[in-house]
Amino acid sequence: MRLNLFDYSQSIRVWVLLLAYTAQLSASLWIGYELRFDFAVTPEAQAERLFVLCWLVPLEVLLLAVFHQLNSLLGYFSTPDLARMFHALFLSAILAGVVWLCVGAGFAPPRGVIVMNFVFALVGLTGSRLLLRAVREMSRTRTTTAEPQQRARRVGIIGAGETGAVLAHELSLKPGLGLLPVAFFDDDKRKWHSRVHDIPVVGPPEKLLEARSKLHIEQAIIAMPSAPAKRRAEIVRLLAGAHLECRTIPSVDQLALGQVRVSQLRNVEVQDLLGREHIELDPEDIRHALQDRVVLVTGAGGSIGSELCRQLAACHPERLLLVDRAEPALFQIEQELLSLGHAGRIVALTGDILDQARMQEILGEFRPELVFHAAAHKHVPMMEHQPGEAVKNNSLGTAQLAETALKFGVGRFVLISSDKAINPTSVMGATKRLAEMYLQALQAAHPEKTKFMAVRFGNVLGSSGSVIPLFQRQIAAGGPIKVTHPDMTRYFMTIPEACLLVLQSALQGAGGEIYVLDMGKPVKIVELARQMIELSGLKPDVDIQIEFVGMRPGEKLFEEISHKAENIAPTRHPKILRLISLPPELETVRQEMKDLRSDLCGATASQVKAMLKALVPEYTPYHSPEEQTSAPIAGSRTSPQSTEPHLRVV
Repeated sequence: MRLNLFDYSQSIRVWVLLLAYTAQLSASLWIGYELRFDFAVTPEAQAERLFVLCWLVPLEVLLLAVFHQLNSLLGYFSTPDLARMFHALFLSAILAGVVWLCVGAGFAPPRGVIVMNFVFALVGLTGSRLLLRAVREMSRTRTTTAEPQQRARRVGIIGAGETGAVLAHELSLKPGLGLLPVAFFDDDKRKWHSRVHDIPVVGPPEKLLEARSKLHIEQAIIAMPSAPAKRRAEIVRLLAGAHLECRTIPSVDQLALGQVRVSQLRNVEVQDLLGREHIELDPEDIRHALQDRVVLVTGAGGSIGSELCRQLAACHPERLLLVDRAEPALFQIEQELLSLGHAGRIVALTGDILDQARMQEILGEFRPELVFHAAAHKHVPMMEHQPGEAVKNNSLGTAQLAETALKFGVGRFVLISSDKAINPTSVMGATKRLAEMYLQALQAAHPEKTKFMAVRFGNVLGSSGSVIPLFQRQIAAGGPIKVTHPDMTRYFMTIPEACLLVLQSALQGAGGEIYVLDMGKPVKIVELARQMIELSGLKPDVDIQIEFVGMRPGEKLFEEISHKAENIAPTRHPKILRLISLPPELETVRQEMKDLRSDLCGATASQVKAMLKALVPEYTPYHSPEEQTSAPIAGSRTSPQSTEPHLRVV
């Protein structure tokens, strides 16, 4: 018979605790009697003490076991442990008092002994556990400092709440991180001039600049997850203006999901400056709904697709299919997910959504229950010069993949769309709108089968092709930052928020809907540029110039939430809106897509835009001077003079 070492070591720990608790509780009772009788215990009281010792101490030990104090680790002791220990000993004191009332002297200790025994037992057990914890932390500190370390940097923690206190405690336990907390700063006046973990709370965050030289603070850490976003942004600007290095704790989502610890700091990023409140979605519902299901993501190597894959993998699907035609990007996200321990469920598949045979092969072999379609051409100016490629990938490719999903019985099909599909002025937006319309037609014709839906994004911070990486490169080069127009505004959201929106919408959609996130107030691009310059420790228009270069082809001055004729309805989540419109006839749109495919061959950019205009009447195409001289295809069914809409939006 093999010895289970884990069970053996656990048994040893229980017996050690049992003997230690018995000795301490016996000593507490013994001292209680000595004090009660002024160290002159009578023979009768001595006999009573021995009798009480035989039943009261086992009772206390039994109650400690009931409150899980015999299977805890010796070197770990916290507030919950103290509360459980208090309840166990208090209950034993109450029972001893009941025995004294019912039976009287001789069987139960006097009232004074009961009270003193409770106090001494609680202090003794708590003290011993705290001593063991201190020994553990000291040994841990010696271990981390065994190797030579650089001098610890002195930091000020902004936020003296629970998060800040946990951060300070972890930093003090981990000198290897090289950070020494020397002061707290908090907006709560009640905390000023107090101490947290023996670290002074100096005053409000603005006080940090004054105390910086006195306390030799070299770095600030923002630990204010519950503070309003506007206030956090003000503090970031304050620190950036003072050229003080600043870091912050991980996002609320990462902390809530247990993905990171408070001490795993990150650099302050541009989203911390936007002052937009974090949108809370429900990751638990998403996890339960996606667990043990087969899920496919197209465009898995892109910025949105890869984050979708990360969040989907964390939900433990039965199989996660990563589809992308860009092999390097696909390899990168595959290796990342494998390193996170998802080897048993990840399948990386190279394939182009325009390759219908390949898509049929993948869907036929793996039979996914959900498809998240993130593959697309999305660079607005680039697609203006080659609109045929945008039509092929964004419109025709989506329609073809949706038909394949319907054929193989996919449960839900979610298109990653764009707010540029609303009254589009760009080819990218028009092709996305055409894809939305096709899905709505397919859903209306087959309501009992695959649930087709779309999710519209605003501008996603840090995604490929977004303005943030472009501005960062321009700042690194010394400027200037090139902004198209002083009044241009955009809605912004983070990549994790965008992907959580997709997952949440996918679960509640009944089919045919278009979802959009309530993203608050739009942000001026020029203000974003100024904030990024300040975040880099520089001054706008002094260290880095801002130039206005004019709007690019296909761009809007501001983005819209919905078409004027779209009906906006609420959902179960207050920050997710559902847009409903009248779908076109499926056979009509199928024929028009077929005609569009055949007419693309040899068509000029101007002619392709004319075709899109006929299919998406709200589209206002941009024509370059060269395109304006091009004539549409003779006899085309989609000439720009045709104003009668084939697909009507209500």
